[in-house]
Amino acid sequence: MIHPADKVDVVIVNYNGGELLLQALEAVLASSLAVETVVVDNASADESITALKAAFPQVTVIQNEQNLGFAKAANQGLLAGTQAYVLLLNPDCLLQPDTLEQMLQEFQAHPEAGMAGCRILNPDGSEQRGCRRQLPTLGSGVGKGLGRRQGMDLHLQPLPETSQEVEAISGAFMLLRREALAEVGLLDEGYFMHCEDLDWCRRFLDAGWKIRFVPHVEVVHHQGHCSKAAPLRVLWHKHRGMARYYHKFLAQQSGLLKSWVVVPAIYARFLLLAVRDGLHGLMRKS
Repeated sequence: MIHPADKVDVVIVNYNGGELLLQALEAVLASSLAVETVVVDNASADESITALKAAFPQVTVIQNEQNLGFAKAANQGLLAGTQAYVLLLNPDCLLQPDTLEQMLQEFQAHPEAGMAGCRILNPDGSEQRGCRRQLPTLGSGVGKGLGRRQGMDLHLQPLPETSQEVEAISGAFMLLRREALAEVGLLDEGYFMHCEDLDWCRRFLDAGWKIRFVPHVEVVHHQGHCSKAAPLRVLWHKHRGMARYYHKFLAQQSGLLKSWVVVPAIYARFLLLAVRDGLHGLMRKS
């Protein structure tokens, strides 16, 4: 049973979150469990932090003078807390009042779990891709490059009736046991944004901790809200993250020859998508 005095650290990395950041915080602070909330701002150019300070003075704010990337900013927030559980939450992700309470019940039932995620919904109510998935392999990476994602993402599979172990969850909502975090370590700051969540999941599993997906707990995620102003930069860092993950976890087993093929293929994919998106942008303006 969850003790009424139990608290959860909630860490939000913000970059031009706007009104959705305020909605996310309102939802967090309406939780049935007490929370200690830290917002780490990566030099936002909008008025989101000014509005945050006026509306929620109880929230701790760390303001960076430049955009340090998601991993570095998240680590700042993770280090600022002391509670036994910590939630890493996107600023465009909206909790329910009982979200944290239900998730902590899952941790109590499964002491072997170091990380847990819930069912993440798009605003239209459909399950969001990536909230339950498998870790990348060389084969699934090639499939992704060819446009086949079913091997990694499990959102099109039937929803399980009860919670289950998975290999990876979404970085939009990651609830961690602080004990496991202390053993595994912080996010790899070599990633600027994207793939650092997969890297973390891999390291949790390698350390012997389990990851659980809880289907009966749902949150809504307005995916891409904070990154829509710079799509090309986001696309670049996504592919840079893919290359880093490959070098860390897959290159040794694939051999030198495959490395010479895989890494150039990752960046070739970036160029193709960048050209495609650029042409689409020109067509929309014409």
